[in-house]
Amino acid sequence: MIENEKIAQEEELSLKLFVVLNRALDALQKRAEEKIRSLGLNPTEFGVLELIYHKGEQPIQKISQKVLIASSSITYVVDKLEKKRLLKRKPCPDDRRITYAAITAEGTAWMDQVFPKHQSAIKEICAGLDTEEKKGMIEQLKKLGYYAQRW
Repeated sequence: MIENEKIAQEEELSLKLFVVLNRALDALQKRAEEKIRSLGLNPTEFGVLELIYHKGEQPIQKISQKVLIASSSITYVVDKLEKKRLLKRKPCPDDRRITYAAITAEGTAWMDQVFPKHQSAIKEICAGLDTEEKKGMIEQLKKLGYYAQRW
C-alpha cells in the first residue's frame, strides 16, 4: 500500500509541477508580449527581427524553425517587417530558389535603441528570482526539457 501512495504522490506532484510551469510561462509571456507590443511590433515580428539582428541575414525558409512559428506565417511576417523598412529581402547569389531576410540600416538603428529596453524588461519580469535561483532554475528546466524530448 505504501508503494501505491508513493506513486500517487509522485503523479500528483508531477501534475502540479506541470500546471505551475505552464502558469508561470503564461505570466512571463504575457508581460513580455505587453512590453514588445508597446514597441510597435507583435511578438512574432520582434522574434524574427531579433534573430536577424543578432545572427545576421537568414534564409526566409529557415527562419520559422529558429523562431518557432508556422512556416506558413513567415512570408506574412517578413512582408510586414519589410513594409516597416526594418527588413529587406536579398536573393541568394548561388541559388535562385533561396531568398534571405536581411536587416536594414533603419532596422539596426531601431534595434540598437530598443533591444536594451527589451533586455531590461525581461530582467524586470524575472526579478522574482535572485542570480543563484535563476542559474539553478535554468539547469533544472534544461534537465526536464531534455528528458521530455527523449521520452
